[in-house]
Amino acid sequence: MNAVFLDARTLGNDVDLSPIEAVTGPLTRYDQTRPDQVLERIRGFDTVLVNKVVLTRSHFEACPELKRIAVVATGVNNIDMAAAGELGIQVMNVTHYGRSTVAQHTMALILALATRLLDYDRDVRAGRWASSDSFCLMHHPILELEGRTLGIIGYGDLGQGVAERARAFGMNILLGARPGQPPGEVDGYPRLPLEALLPRVDVLSLHCLLTDDTRNLMGARELAMMKKDALLINTSRGGLVDEQALADALRAGNLGGAGVDVLTEEPPRNGNPLLAADIPNLIVTPHSAWASREARQRIVDITARNLAAGA
Repeated sequence: MNAVFLDARTLGNDVDLSPIEAVTGPLTRYDQTRPDQVLERIRGFDTVLVNKVVLTRSHFEACPELKRIAVVATGVNNIDMAAAGELGIQVMNVTHYGRSTVAQHTMALILALATRLLDYDRDVRAGRWASSDSFCLMHHPILELEGRTLGIIGYGDLGQGVAERARAFGMNILLGARPGQPPGEVDGYPRLPLEALLPRVDVLSLHCLLTDDTRNLMGARELAMMKKDALLINTSRGGLVDEQALADALRAGNLGGAGVDVLTEEPPRNGNPLLAADIPNLIVTPHSAWASREARQRIVDITARNLAAGA
């Protein structure tokens, strides 16, 4: 193979790419690639590795030697899949690499919000505990997870990992049916239409892909169906949630809190409704739920296996 990696820096500088090179031979690497640099950098290569770089029909048509694209991630929305199929270009992606780290991050968000961890930490540092006339502070309401109900929309590998961990906290599990998905039962968990699910959950965690059907899955209407003290967690894709509606619901006290690891624009160079400083009980992390070193190394290892199988 003659291979190029267009945005190697997206995997960090602490992973070992040698498993890939054992399959492809010497790998040409670029830390990042701007849209105007893509064509010149993929010319002459039969194998292209990307994470977030966009590849389109025009790139494929200008590079007839291109045979395969390895996406070092799960989502392939940055690849013109229809054009690749028409032109006989194989596209491979990586799945089942982030169960532990994404589930861990999801539970960290749930726990931090339920215990008001960041709020109490800020209060202590601001001197409010030192000036208190009581031995403790308890002015932020704490949500005990045991016996509460967790709703999961997207019960794939990641959703299953979250369910396993939530059960260890004594939570009850309900699943949500995505648009077009029938209700029923999976692994003993009821799968309900959103209209039936949302009023019942104390915590809702999103783990589904972003498609035309799931875009703005959680809008103002859906948020209004939830309990006023419920928590919303999104470690999947930013477009699943109407961000302005979520900011409004939190400000109005119509939702207990939210933790998001993803935004519609990443990085958020043009601002975002969820980055305002006045939104209560909101935690925003920088798309880092997937990024443990172990998970990133698994991406490399799985990509190497994909390339070997598809060679």
